[in-house]
Amino acid sequence: MANAPKTAAKQESNNGGSFFAQAAIIICFIVGFCLWKFVMGNPTNFVDNNPENAPNPGNYLGMVYHAGAIVPVLLGLFLMVWVFSVERFIVINKASGTGNVGNFVRKIQSLINGGNIDSAIAECDKQKGSVANVVKAGLLKYKAVSADVNVDTEKATIAIQKEIEETTALEMPMLEKNLNVIATLVSIGTLCGLLGTVTGMIKAFSALATGGAPDSAKLANGISEALINTATGIATSTFAIVLYNIFTAKIDKLTYSIDEAGFSIVQTYAANHK
Repeated sequence: MANAPKTAAKQESNNGGSFFAQAAIIICFIVGFCLWKFVMGNPTNFVDNNPENAPNPGNYLGMVYHAGAIVPVLLGLFLMVWVFSVERFIVINKASGTGNVGNFVRKIQSLINGGNIDSAIAECDKQKGSVANVVKAGLLKYKAVSADVNVDTEKATIAIQKEIEETTALEMPMLEKNLNVIATLVSIGTLCGLLGTVTGMIKAFSALATGGAPDSAKLANGISEALINTATGIATSTFAIVLYNIFTAKIDKLTYSIDEAGFSIVQTYAANHK
């Protein structure tokens, strides 16, 4: 029953994260379509103010509009990369706490080695974030087992370690949530760009297949569609994979800090209660 509040908080966090992901995906696709239809497809971008005509010379918005129906999908995917990246950036920075994580861990180690457990707990309250939450849980368990003179040292050490592991298991999903969306966008962006490339080349070859002289305008539009979709898909995948690696590196750093502080707590207890 002691873990019930933690489990409930985790479930509430998961529900909130799922709603955000679903809403963000739908909104990004809607915004992508609106950009394609009403901004890029604005009549002023085309000859005689007619979106069916060729784009005005040098008008890239009109060129992208004529790149076909894959474009709004790619725009939605591109927007998703940035929406989820901003969300992860905010969450991971919040999980790091108010101060530098490395300095916090070193200060906690110093306080633990000096036997200042209450001061270390107060430092966790000041730092906040996922790392501080895990360390605080370990310190509270340390304080509880230290007050019990009848507890076996080995069992107490295991209890502290278990408390740290359980709290870490509750905090880590919050850090990793929605990273799978960014990872998926790496592949989907490339595949959608490839799909646009194929459809564009089909149009280009159909222009060549007409009897007599090939339709140069249709040929150029088909090649343009293929290249625009390819470029947008590659850009989406590139940003997604770079941002994904940045976030996983940040999470690895937080995990290392948790392990380092947890190891210090367990080792200090074992050393002081031989």
